[in-house]
Amino acid sequence: MCGIFGAVFAREGAFDQAFVRGVLEKLYEYSKTRGSEAAGLTVVNGETIDVFKQAGSVERFLESPTFHQLIERGAALYEKNRVGASPIGLAMTGHTRLVTNGFQSNEDNNQPVIAAGTVGIHNGIIVNDAELWNRFRTLTKKSEVDTEVLVNLLRKFFDEKGDLGAAVQQAYAEIRGAASIAFVFEELDELLLATNTGSLHVLTNEKRTFLAFASERFILQSLADRLDLATRLGPVKIVQVPAFRAMLVSLRDLSVQEFAAVPQSPGENSPSVRLARRIAKAPIVLHSKSVASLKRCTKCLLPETYPFVDFDASGVCRYCRHWRRIQPKGREALEKFVEPYRSKDGSPDVIVAFSGGRDSSYGLHYVKKELGMNPVAFTYDWGMVTDLARRNQARICGKLGVEHIVRSADIQAKRRYIRKNVEAWLKKPEMGMVTLFTAGDKEFYSHARQLRKETGIQLVIFSTGNMIEDTPYKTGLCGIREDDHGMTLTGLSRRNEMALLWYYARNYLTNPGYLNESIWDTLYAYWCTFVVKDDFLYLFHYLPWREEEIVGTIQREYDWESATDTTSTWRIGDGTAAFYNYVYQTVLGWSEDEVMLSNMIREQHLTREQALAKAIEYGKPRFPSIRDYAQLVGFNCEEALTIINGLPKAY
Repeated sequence: MCGIFGAVFAREGAFDQAFVRGVLEKLYEYSKTRGSEAAGLTVVNGETIDVFKQAGSVERFLESPTFHQLIERGAALYEKNRVGASPIGLAMTGHTRLVTNGFQSNEDNNQPVIAAGTVGIHNGIIVNDAELWNRFRTLTKKSEVDTEVLVNLLRKFFDEKGDLGAAVQQAYAEIRGAASIAFVFEELDELLLATNTGSLHVLTNEKRTFLAFASERFILQSLADRLDLATRLGPVKIVQVPAFRAMLVSLRDLSVQEFAAVPQSPGENSPSVRLARRIAKAPIVLHSKSVASLKRCTKCLLPETYPFVDFDASGVCRYCRHWRRIQPKGREALEKFVEPYRSKDGSPDVIVAFSGGRDSSYGLHYVKKELGMNPVAFTYDWGMVTDLARRNQARICGKLGVEHIVRSADIQAKRRYIRKNVEAWLKKPEMGMVTLFTAGDKEFYSHARQLRKETGIQLVIFSTGNMIEDTPYKTGLCGIREDDHGMTLTGLSRRNEMALLWYYARNYLTNPGYLNESIWDTLYAYWCTFVVKDDFLYLFHYLPWREEEIVGTIQREYDWESATDTTSTWRIGDGTAAFYNYVYQTVLGWSEDEVMLSNMIREQHLTREQALAKAIEYGKPRFPSIRDYAQLVGFNCEEALTIINGLPKAY
């Protein structure tokens, strides 16, 4: 089970920062045996309630600069308030998590849990949380962790009754399972401790200047022995909070009011704990890395962490300043280009690359229905084509009556290559090397060329390569600036092709993990993409790209299916996209969706406000897809996400 613990330093104690830090660090150290998959901290300092939580080991949490900053801030305000007018001392609560439900890589699932002006930590499992969420529909659910329902219930009942004792009893009457808790409220100067199991122990000194609590007596005894608290504070004692009991600790003078957490008999009324002492509401501040702090272009969405970005005096980025409006060649030019390839007898006359995504689905529709040609659809399945994409492929080919040729790689080998490269990257993360995860799909160029020979069909059409979905950041993160690569992957200048090869070579030499069996596959992908030049037709070099027309057409005509874990329709047929976008979003503060949306702003498809709203929605982590990806490839999802979450942020 999890570990909960904390300490309250009264105003009269005159404790220095070293002592405060030592108490907290020892409580974390002794509590990590109860869980070390995530850790959290709450600091009530008289001005704010600061909250910090992080997935990963306790050791990494204690090394975090944010942890040290909050301790220093709390100690500084404690010293200031000790001789000032503030009514409270300093209170800190901590949590070490043993995961039971909800991935710790999702920050919302970690503790402390914040809800409606309340911050809570909880040890135990509430087994009827699903039933409670269903019954109390007005409560807001943000996570998968069972603690959240208890925090919401206690706040709801407190707001309704104005009596904390009655609220605690009603909340405990509703839950089933085990719950030892420590809660603070933005408008109260009290710490609530309660338990229905007895897994809560409290240490105090006779002078009532110091109080500590923890899940086990052993933890507090170890704290007292290691820091020699008896010498520092005078005689101390440790008592257990009995099962079904609660106590309210004043953060001003450490006075304690005890009461029953659960009515002892059907006729027992709740004691009145109406809490006359109130302070001005202290804002709750979650100290997590936030993309909200990023400076962004005033015209598009690109942030300061985007490769090679700069801003003029008006805050407009270089990509907006240098943007050239897209000028498709037009339908007439397209008709003229394809005319020599048209068959006279209805036999297949064009190969259409077909991933099952929105653009390729629309492209196949357009070639068949609008151009009136006789396409053969072609898919290269390298192991990351999703079931969703396959279902959409079947829908469209079935309704159009189009032959579908699939070329499949050695799926198990490809997935093994991805796993080895992901694991190598996690040992030494480098943002430009994230594209290595998708290197295995670049053989589609080679298979398209081979299919020409096999079928005798010379015209190959791709629906990729539109400027709206251009992704220059992939080479930009490698330190390569290419202002115009012709809207295709193969359009890099020869100089930049060599620079890219050198970038990869340096990273291979400095990270031996990349020197695995996938290296030949990766080199072949580089050859297919950047060395062998293509002469394919790119549909959206001729036609304007309009998202509403593309998606509307394939949904209306073919009942094209979208994903369940995102409202975006881009990349949902690609099993890798959810993972690499999580990396970009977490470390850099943007995803490729924001790059696309910025281009849509420049082309006047969306206003900045509309694009920003979409970016917030698209930016939500796609955890179901990430878990599926990890399971297919074979790496430890939680371990990977914990490492990613702990990487230094660019913001």
